[in-house]
Amino acid sequence: MTSVQLGLFHPNTPLDGEIERLVLAREDESLNYTSSLNAAITVFHEYMRRQGFTDNTIKAFGGDLNMFARYLGPNKPVGEVSTRELENFMNYLRYQRGAPCSAKSYQRRLTSLKVFFNFLFERNVTTLDPAAPIAHQPAITPLPEILNAAQITRLLEVTRAMLHAARSDARPHLLISMLLCTGIKKSEAMSIKFNDLDLALPDQPFVYIRYDDPRRWHKERKLRLPADFRPTYEMYLAQYQPRERIFECTPRNLEYVLTDAAQLAELDGKVTFETLRWTSAVRDALAGVRDDFLRQKLGLSTITWQDASEKIKRLAARPM
Repeated sequence: MTSVQLGLFHPNTPLDGEIERLVLAREDESLNYTSSLNAAITVFHEYMRRQGFTDNTIKAFGGDLNMFARYLGPNKPVGEVSTRELENFMNYLRYQRGAPCSAKSYQRRLTSLKVFFNFLFERNVTTLDPAAPIAHQPAITPLPEILNAAQITRLLEVTRAMLHAARSDARPHLLISMLLCTGIKKSEAMSIKFNDLDLALPDQPFVYIRYDDPRRWHKERKLRLPADFRPTYEMYLAQYQPRERIFECTPRNLEYVLTDAAQLAELDGKVTFETLRWTSAVRDALAGVRDDFLRQKLGLSTITWQDASEKIKRLAARPM
């Protein structure tokens, strides 16, 4: 069985994947068909900041859009930008600019334009999306490692055996089963506090993934935990006696937990936080979890999801 994503739990947040459209309502009113590229890029920059995009993403997208504004002219009305002008700009990047443009940089710049003009179109700033007709073929990047079904079974057999060993240790099973079920990141696992758990129903435990930074609130979500989480958690509390957070150790300590379990399962080097996150996502995809739910379950923005979803589809096409 795989976990099923519930709706985001943050107060007044919709459950249908429309999170990004709510943040900038007032600022959208300042844009219209005749607004300049510079003005629209400024509003889009603020949108990215409010949405909690990483500094690297904001810098990269901003640089790409500023380059486009210089190419067409910063005062060009956004409603007058045509598909042909976008195609000419992409052709300029590849053949005329005089500076190397790698395939990865080329595709990212096209992504920047697509996301920007889709942002304007969805908010009725423009009547058409001039970037939509341009074919986007993402640069092929190496796929992440995932565990197959036999490896998952072997790993969980090892962690369950550790629960009942002479020197019982509940932490490996608590951690690994939770990561396989939820697909959360290392930083999110490290941040879980006692009051983030909902164990009211023994056979339906949940965890709330919370963020203190308001810019990250769109990543907050409620996730189902493994069915055996509660008894494992009670054993873990008796053994480790944490005071506030579940895992009161360093991230490196938890990495050692994964490494040791992997060695016992004869999976050396194959069990990391990233491996378990991708494995969880692929299992959900194979189980038929919808893309919009899976994106929210992983806490990904619509932009990051474009690359992640392609990788998940490619991984899901392989035998598990």
